[in-house]
Amino acid sequence: MIYLLLTILLNVVISVIIKLFSRYDINALQAIVANYVVCVLTGSIFIGSSPFTGSAFSSDWFPWSLVMGAGFIGIFNLMAYCTRIDGITTTTISNKLSLVIPVVFSLIIYHEQAGIWKIAGIVLAFPAVYLTSRVKGEDNKPQNLFWPAILFLGSGTLDTLMNYVQQHYLAAPADQALYTVFCFSMAGAIGVTIIAIMVMLKRIKLHWRNLIAGICLGIPNYFSIYYFIRALNSDFLQSSASIPVMNIGILVASSLTALLMFKEKANIQRYTGLALSIIAILLIAFGDK
Repeated sequence: MIYLLLTILLNVVISVIIKLFSRYDINALQAIVANYVVCVLTGSIFIGSSPFTGSAFSSDWFPWSLVMGAGFIGIFNLMAYCTRIDGITTTTISNKLSLVIPVVFSLIIYHEQAGIWKIAGIVLAFPAVYLTSRVKGEDNKPQNLFWPAILFLGSGTLDTLMNYVQQHYLAAPADQALYTVFCFSMAGAIGVTIIAIMVMLKRIKLHWRNLIAGICLGIPNYFSIYYFIRALNSDFLQSSASIPVMNIGILVASSLTALLMFKEKANIQRYTGLALSIIAILLIAFGDK
């Protein structure tokens, strides 16, 4: 339970930091790359020693960390792009509705039980996410659904891969911490390479404020992934339930934070979505019990 709550809390912190980027003129790419470097340093300090050992490189989960790391930086930047091009509404819906992919994967591959109430909760999650994340004023905006569709598939695939690797290779907490560091190392290596090329081509200029933003983002980002893996590895919920609960919980908590901290406008539609989200969480988590 505690790992689930920590994952939700840390993701809300990350959302708040990213929301402040535009206010302080932060370059998203530079901050995201710096964030991954900070994640590696944070993970190394948390582990208490250098994670880059021969045994780690020869572990069964190492190839998966390379794939996940590439996916991390790709999805993170795709989210930023979709938000700028298509708006927050389409991006949020695409990202959060992707929970259906790992849920279906868990039900089919791991033969987890799915009674009528869990299925009802999963179905209810769709209108809940839509109503909660929909932003007034974008209703009539024509949108290209190609990139949001890629975001949907990419986010769902990452969650599914994380669930698969956790089920097969990350039973020990030490491996969970190491795996998280290696994922961020791969993402950071790709990001640093991209930044270096863009600087040499004089496409961008580095600025200290982007580094500070990356530091603020990196520490909670590392622990959000670490506790996400710990939550999947706990016996509190089946994986087919824990991923939807986390996704919808993050959405509900982020929406409430936006209402309270950023004074975003709320209407009956958003309140209805929040209520449906809470009901969906209860049905998915506890309906079959």
